[in-house]
Formats: sequence, C-alpha cells, structure tokens
Amino acid sequence: MSSPKRIIGIDPGLLHTGWAVIDCAGSQRNYIASGVILPPTKIPFAERLAFIFNNVSDLCNEYKPDECGIEVIFVNKNAKTTLLLGQARASAMTAIAVNGIPVFEYEPNKVKKTLTSAGHADKEQIYRMLKILLPKANPKTADESDAIAIALTHANTSRF
Repeated sequence: MSSPKRIIGIDPGLLHTGWAVIDCAGSQRNYIASGVILPPTKIPFAERLAFIFNNVSDLCNEYKPDECGIEVIFVNKNAKTTLLLGQARASAMTAIAVNGIPVFEYEPNKVKKTLTSAGHADKEQIYRMLKILLPKANPKTADESDAIAIALTHANTSRF
C-alpha cells in the first residue's frame, strides 16, 4: 500500500469558506476534519480577506496537507459578486501556495460528476454520497459538504 497523502479541500467564499482534510492511500479515503471559516461581516473588506488567508494558513500549519483541491468559481450574472468571490478565492489560494502546497482546481460540475456520476447533482445527492464514501464525516453546512466533496474529487482524480 502506498503512503497516505493528505488533501485539503477548499470551497471558497467571502462569507463562508468551507474546508476539509482527508487522507488517502490507494483506494482508501479517511476523513480527518472539516469546518467553515466565517469572517466577521462587520470588518472592512481587506480585513475579511486577511481573515480567510490567516485561517487557511493556520489549517495548513495544523494539518500539514500534501496537496489542495479548490473549487473554480463560476461567473455570476452580477460581475461585482463574481469579482468579490474571486478575491476571497485568491486569498485562500495564496495561503495554500505560501505554505508550499500544490493547488489543483476543480469546476463544480466536475466535483458533482466525480462523486455522483451526474454533473448536475443537487446538494442532497452530494451529501448522501459523502456519507457513503466517508461515514465519519458529518458536515453541518453546504460549504463544509462541498469542501469534503472537493477533497474527495482531488483524491479520486489525481495520481500521487
């Protein structure tokens, strides 16, 4: 059996950044931890980005991931919203990169298709598959569930 690789999955967001850590070795997947980073909404925008950066850096220091999977943002109808989300994503990606961890990007439909064989699966279908694949995982929010799904997608599609 190959040595385990640790993966951190990130579902970026300005209000809620989901994260998850799993270990994988061969076809085995083990849930380690997950949660949501919640920047205070009343602080200035730049400080919210720093909050995301610092929290993701702390996760890297605590869990020592080998690789990162992160979701690619989709373009909203509102360009300003897309730009703000992109900045939150960049803050998380920079924290990962500063810690020397390779970053791999996944589109939402790729994540859905990898886990459920359907590129347009809904949140409930994703959650049910997560419970089958990682019974110890118990995500409390959609952002946390998405981060676990991203980590699993990376584990299932990359060659270590």
